[in-house]
Amino acid sequence: MIVVFTGGTGGTKLVQGLQHIVPPEELTVIVNTGDDIEWWGLHVSPDVDSVLYGLAGLLSKERGWGVEDDSFRCLERMKQLGQASWFSLGDLDLATHLTRTMLLRAGKRLSEATAELAAKFGIRARVLPMSDDRVSTMLDTAKGTLTFQEYFVRERHQVEARAVRFEGAENARPAPGVIESIETAEAIVFAPSNPVTSIGPILAVPGVRQALRETKATVAAVSPIIGGEAVSGPAGVLMTMMGWPSTIAGVAKAYEDFLDVLVADRADEAQALTMSTTGLRVLSTNTIMRSIDDKRELAAFVLGACTAQQNVVG
Repeated sequence: MIVVFTGGTGGTKLVQGLQHIVPPEELTVIVNTGDDIEWWGLHVSPDVDSVLYGLAGLLSKERGWGVEDDSFRCLERMKQLGQASWFSLGDLDLATHLTRTMLLRAGKRLSEATAELAAKFGIRARVLPMSDDRVSTMLDTAKGTLTFQEYFVRERHQVEARAVRFEGAENARPAPGVIESIETAEAIVFAPSNPVTSIGPILAVPGVRQALRETKATVAAVSPIIGGEAVSGPAGVLMTMMGWPSTIAGVAKAYEDFLDVLVADRADEAQALTMSTTGLRVLSTNTIMRSIDDKRELAAFVLGACTAQQNVVG
């Protein structure tokens, strides 16, 4: 079984690549829910939805989130009615949130609601939210304390972030299947997601990091940093805030206690050559995923690196 840790648009792209080379029954995706938000009375799980839409072939290619060819008539009417409209939900996208919210109000756990949605979308891979308990990514900023969506979407991550915390994580439990997937995995892949706010909340759930330290599987990560800059979003800025350099070395630092293989872009090949040690193998390839071929080739490269590492260790 291949297990992927993901959050954000870059992570979904790698998941899409993996689904082309891994049998769906052998693919488990563990997804960040620290970004979840209650919007217009609905429970929205942006990262979970991106994975669901990506696996179902519904994801908007232009935006990287939401449903392809969606309309936004409800959003426009809500704006006319004086309701908050800075967080965009498409009309087809709303159906997902309505269904999830109804399932949760009927007593389903988030993992159960996610499984039902995945089945309705015809997805055979296993999609697991990191926890059924509420964990909220909160940032202390120059404008006060903000939720992740307020920071990322409303403020367009232009306000200075001074600290991050994962509210509720200390009392959260991994969703059913999360720890078991780590323990039985053949390979574990960290997608090119923001190490602070996309992966950080998952690792903050008690038991997850320890399971990663103890797993017999090779753990690989694809760097979201290329040439010292984030491919998209505030990953570089937030890594610097955490005291990690905005480089591939900073990515390695974020995962240093369990990482076996780091995959960097060819733009960082020179640094990669200086980083490989007995405990960490650093490889370079194209990590920019503009097409489905790019996604598939990167996925194949990462899994090949995991197999090679396992053979060395074994």
